[in-house]
Amino acid sequence: EQFGLSFSNLNNLAKRYKHAEELVHQLWESGNHDARMLAIKIANPAQLTADTIDAWVEGLDNYVITDAFSHLVGKTSFARQKMEAWVGREDEWPATAGWNLLALLAMGDHNRPDDFFDPYLETIQRTIHTRKNRVRHAMNNALIAIGIRNYNLEQKALTAATQVGKVHVDHGETNCQTPFAAEYIRKTWAHRDKRAKVG
Repeated sequence: EQFGLSFSNLNNLAKRYKHAEELVHQLWESGNHDARMLAIKIANPAQLTADTIDAWVEGLDNYVITDAFSHLVGKTSFARQKMEAWVGREDEWPATAGWNLLALLAMGDHNRPDDFFDPYLETIQRTIHTRKNRVRHAMNNALIAIGIRNYNLEQKALTAATQVGKVHVDHGETNCQTPFAAEYIRKTWAHRDKRAKVG
């Protein structure tokens, strides 16, 4: 169910109602896709409770909402806790959110030790091809995010990515493609090294 609002209109509404916490919950409870996107845009991460997030994750039903929801949860103080709870879920959208959060942690949490990511690399290598469609996509993105975090993890992620090979994801009627993780990681580091030499 949706109204068909453009992202431009949603962004304009979000500026008007930023952090209107009572409205956030009303919008989400409507079940409407556009209303839920607006709820995510205006929600204050610092005001969200773990119980609210747990309720919302059960209502995810597509990748657009799931990706936006993941970025919102990634700004909360319990992002790691929710990631750990969701990555093993069988349900497609909660599991996708969990792996999205792992990618966000890899890219944004610079104080986390490298060995934190080791078991997740092992899980990706062992199970990615058996997981549901969008979960595979999120796991592949997490693999890339870990691989471009630092030089040490680059080598570990490349080993896993080589074993994984190409990941097949049905993106529907879009031009989106799932990148080959090993190739993407190598290109990213080559680009960084080139910029470092120029700088």
